[in-house]
Amino acid sequence: MPDMDVCVVGAGPVGLTLAIALRGLGLEVRIVDRAPAAKREARALVLWPRALEALDSLGVAKTLRGNAVELSRVTIHGRGRRLGELTTGWNRSAYSRPLNIEQHDIERLLVEELAGRGTEVEWDTEVTDVKVHEDRAEFTLTRPDGTAESGTAAWIVGCEGTASVVRDRLHIPFEGRRRTGLQVVQGNAHPEWPFGEQPGHGHIFLAPHRALLAFPLPDGAYRFFCFRDDPDPGLTTPPTLDELRDLVADTARLPRLRLSPPERPWLNRARFSDRVAARLRHGRGLLAGDAAHAWAPVGGHGMNVGMLGAHNLAWKLAAVHRGEADERILDTYDTEQRALALRYIREMRVNFMELPLPPLGYRAFTATVPVMLSLRGFQRRLDRQLSDLGRNHRLSDLSWQRPAPSHGRTRIPRAGDRMPDARVTAGDPPNGPVRLHTLLRYDTWTLLVDAARVADPAVRRALEQRCRRAPVPVRLLPVSPAGAGEARLLGRAGELRLVRPDGYVGLVAPLDRPSVLDAYLLMLAPRRSGARSPAAPSAPSASSPQPPSPPSSSDTAQ
Repeated sequence: MPDMDVCVVGAGPVGLTLAIALRGLGLEVRIVDRAPAAKREARALVLWPRALEALDSLGVAKTLRGNAVELSRVTIHGRGRRLGELTTGWNRSAYSRPLNIEQHDIERLLVEELAGRGTEVEWDTEVTDVKVHEDRAEFTLTRPDGTAESGTAAWIVGCEGTASVVRDRLHIPFEGRRRTGLQVVQGNAHPEWPFGEQPGHGHIFLAPHRALLAFPLPDGAYRFFCFRDDPDPGLTTPPTLDELRDLVADTARLPRLRLSPPERPWLNRARFSDRVAARLRHGRGLLAGDAAHAWAPVGGHGMNVGMLGAHNLAWKLAAVHRGEADERILDTYDTEQRALALRYIREMRVNFMELPLPPLGYRAFTATVPVMLSLRGFQRRLDRQLSDLGRNHRLSDLSWQRPAPSHGRTRIPRAGDRMPDARVTAGDPPNGPVRLHTLLRYDTWTLLVDAARVADPAVRRALEQRCRRAPVPVRLLPVSPAGAGEARLLGRAGELRLVRPDGYVGLVAPLDRPSVLDAYLLMLAPRRSGARSPAAPSAPSASSPQPPSPPSSSDTAQ
């Protein structure tokens, strides 16, 4: 018998998020990290709205918000003048604005949260070998004095960064290539500049071959990121504060700029590769975070994508471990998360707001920025893209919709979309209005239906019986929209929506065709030995659903 349910390797933000999620689902977790103690380096900075929603479902987002700065607006500068301003908070969410909080503070708070759930991080403990078998994973732990310990777990998840031992021992290629011609010079400092102290107000300065970001920190200092060309690839030492000052002063055209170090100085020079593991699962071994995918920090989403991956993985892993779902559901973590990472790499290669541009491209781009930022629709679309709220899993095997949705822009949530945080009334008698996301739970699927359509007790009982028969936990949630606009966010009244524990829509089907729901739930069930998989029937009948044809829409839901 394995010693524990899951061994998590790496106590960064991703490993800690995964461990917290698994503990909340009742699994026994061991988490180890080769570092001697919690890290004190600044590194990643921004938590975007979708990651905050995920953390909120785990019960930790409010604590993080209390130790962060909410970013409300970013002024864009170029050609020595103000080009415009990007505002945040356009989207419907309890966390509509990004938070600036340094990675070491995120890790400290998550370590404390995990300890409160009965699991301590084992520091100074390195995984040096891993072997996976049909029923368990074996691993070797090595401590600084050279002593070794063997352990077993039902599952092992590598979250220990780009030099992942778990990935190496599972013989999974880390595909991709080094990003050339780009370095990031960054550091924390207190500036003396004409913008004063503006909590919640960031700046982007554009110049030929450079893009400089300055975001406020909770202690009153600023994080300066400069994405620039790489004239001396052999230079690997961290920048000095004077080098950072000269770079910021030149890019922002502020010759009198002065920078003073914060209480905990941090300066860094980095170059990056764009890489994604060929697969994120090999039997009882899985990968998450930088062990699974890594790219240049253009856009500042790497940590967020990793944490969303942990949120995607934990409920699936728990369902398989408890015998509620077939192991094939873990393959959807692989396909969904790899697709998300590859989309980011593709998009960040054309992020001209942060990538250094040659002089001609710089002049063309800065000429268009004032026009774009003056458009309300552009502001809304850019904020939605940055927030990650429009990211979807429409092409996943877990996303079923019949009849197929019509193409085009629509606010009606489709299979694979994040379920919008509409205002609803629920209960008998009705309570509210409340945000729908306060009614969703991470430990169960939610069958969302229009309350008026299940007013008939017989209809409601039939749906409740289907929920009770489901292999995974499913609860029926009848709701009513708190207005016409909210009705569009909930979808058509004659449809049911089965919402996954991580808040994405798994199934959209006509309410009067419950056989579609039955087939979907059967697809999730553990496969009996010798049984044919119901996931993709060879000759579906008129009442049997199939995964929808790939939609031709963009990656971002409207």
